[in-house]
Amino acid sequence: MLAALPLESSGVTDDTTDVALAASGDRRAFERLYRKHESRVYSLCARMAGSSTKGEELTQDVFVRTWEKLPQFRGESAFSTWLHRLAVNVVLNARKTEGRANSRTEEGDVSDERWTEVGRMPLHIERMDLQQAIAKLPAGARKVFVLHDVEGFKHEEIAELCGITAGGSKAQLHRARMLLREALGGER
Repeated sequence: MLAALPLESSGVTDDTTDVALAASGDRRAFERLYRKHESRVYSLCARMAGSSTKGEELTQDVFVRTWEKLPQFRGESAFSTWLHRLAVNVVLNARKTEGRANSRTEEGDVSDERWTEVGRMPLHIERMDLQQAIAKLPAGARKVFVLHDVEGFKHEEIAELCGITAGGSKAQLHRARMLLREALGGER
C-alpha cells in the first residue's frame, strides 16, 4: 500500500514511509524522523519545563517513548500531531512525578529549581527576557500559556490534557499573561 502512494513535496509521504519502516524496527528510518522533528519537540519541552536542560532530558524521553509506542501509531492523524501530543503527555507526566517527589521531601524547592532554571540558549536579548519571564511563571500558568499561546491548543484540549476545566485554563492563561506583562514591563 505504501508503494502506491505518490511522492509529495509536502514531506507527509516521507513521514508516512519512515513511520512504517521505523515501526517495523528500522533504526535509520527512526533516526530520520528524530532529526526532522527533534528541534520542535525540544522547543516544546524546554518551554513547558522552563529550562533548556530539562527540555533536553524530556526530549530524549519523548523519543524513547516514541520508539516504544510507534507500532501503536494508527495514522489517524499526521505523525507530527501524534508526536506533539506524546511530547505534551511526557512533559505533563514528568511534572506529576516531580510534584510527587517534591511532596515527599522536606525541601520541596530543591527539585523546583530544575523547572525554573533559566535556559542558556544563545538568543537575542528580547527573546531571553521573554524566555526568562516564561520560566518564572508558576507551573500551572506556564503550562497553560505554552500550550495555548505557543502551541495553539484550545482551552478544551488543555483542560483534557491537564485535568482542569476549560474555565480553569482560561483563568491560568489570563494570570500568565498578566504576570508576563508585569515582568516584561518592569524590566524595560
